[in-house]
Amino acid sequence: AGAGAVFQAFSLFVKAKEVPAASRCPGGGEGVRWRCCRQAFEELPGIHRHVGLHHSGDVGPTEAPAAEAPGSAAGRPAALCGGSAEVLWALPDTSSISLGDMTSKVGEVLLYYCYCEVKDPEKLCAWQKALCQHLHLTGKIRVASEGINGTVGGSKVATSLYIEVMLSQPLFKNFLCQEDFKRSAGGAHCFPDLRVGVFKEIVPMGIDPKIVSYKETGIHLSPQEFHKEVEQYLSQASQGQSDTILLDCRNFYESKIGQFQGCLAPDIRKFSYFPSYIDENLELFKDKRVLMYCTGGIRCERGSAYLRSKAVCREVYQLKGGIHKYLEEFPDGFYRGKLFVFDDRYAICSNEDIISACRYCGVLWDQYKLCSSQHCRQLVLTCPSCCNKGLTACCPVCQEKELKVTSKAQGQTLKEECECTRRRPRVPIECVSQRRLDTGK
Repeated sequence: AGAGAVFQAFSLFVKAKEVPAASRCPGGGEGVRWRCCRQAFEELPGIHRHVGLHHSGDVGPTEAPAAEAPGSAAGRPAALCGGSAEVLWALPDTSSISLGDMTSKVGEVLLYYCYCEVKDPEKLCAWQKALCQHLHLTGKIRVASEGINGTVGGSKVATSLYIEVMLSQPLFKNFLCQEDFKRSAGGAHCFPDLRVGVFKEIVPMGIDPKIVSYKETGIHLSPQEFHKEVEQYLSQASQGQSDTILLDCRNFYESKIGQFQGCLAPDIRKFSYFPSYIDENLELFKDKRVLMYCTGGIRCERGSAYLRSKAVCREVYQLKGGIHKYLEEFPDGFYRGKLFVFDDRYAICSNEDIISACRYCGVLWDQYKLCSSQHCRQLVLTCPSCCNKGLTACCPVCQEKELKVTSKAQGQTLKEECECTRRRPRVPIECVSQRRLDTGK
């Protein structure tokens, strides 16, 4: 169908949602003019946006036209402006795809991010939520004026369609490509629900993006280039001649189950502690070449920018696409152990190495579970043997508390920090002279 036919179908649908004039506000104002999905709309842009987001499959054989943007001519479908490009406010046509194919449990999880200027994060957020619901995707998406960061799960049909829509979006056209989407086996079941929100940062470092911008990032290295750099670094470091630091930008519980050989893995709980870690250990990075890496690359974007802002390093490099992309090309390379992921899978396996141990008995073990204590939400490594003995909390403190508390108090919320976690130094201080390199597999 042509654009005229689509617009006509869209207009007829909106017309059908009109509130009769006799039922409108008698006090002189227009009042409620449309009702749909138990919502009331007083202005044309509002009902246009609602229909474009939630009823694209109801207005005809093709997708609904873009929703009306505030300030555009009444009655004319429009695109919504975001940054320097237009945001197409439409959902893909899925009428030819069966519900079974769209919701199949044989699926995958996508991990991606895109730094770009977003003029209206709220509108982009609403579109993302509608798009994911339309495709039966679950996951977490952060939207900000500096871009978008997402990890979503669903059927392969749904995730492929999601990528197609994102790549056709003018806002991301000059920034995103197929390679920017990291794919792994999974599905909608990997997340409890869908969470889409607007934040100040698309990755929570705790520094205003206007102060430390992604535009000041380090030099990006492809997986092949990074592999060669690590190979050279390990060769020189084993002889005590290296001027390079291989820096893991992730949290301690991530690097605990998998990391690059010879890396410096800060013992920090959150990425928001990373700036303080850099500040407290500047001497360590003085005149060094720094090779940074993280899960998918996004933390290195801001992390490398922050490190560069201190003007102490000779140069700062980062792994493009993160560990995810590296493992696609070097599954048995210099990264050993599992890759931690922030969903119900907890980890992705690429090699057989186990580099972590059970919290209680010390046997090799790398499969995380949530602490069984009802007041805590920390992760714990406890092997089957210790689990059978009832050792299922993250530490003895929580284990003892669990024995005393048999039911969750009304209104009590789970904490990110338990008593044992609070005893950990928030920002560890590295001993420069005593750093040792472990290059063994």
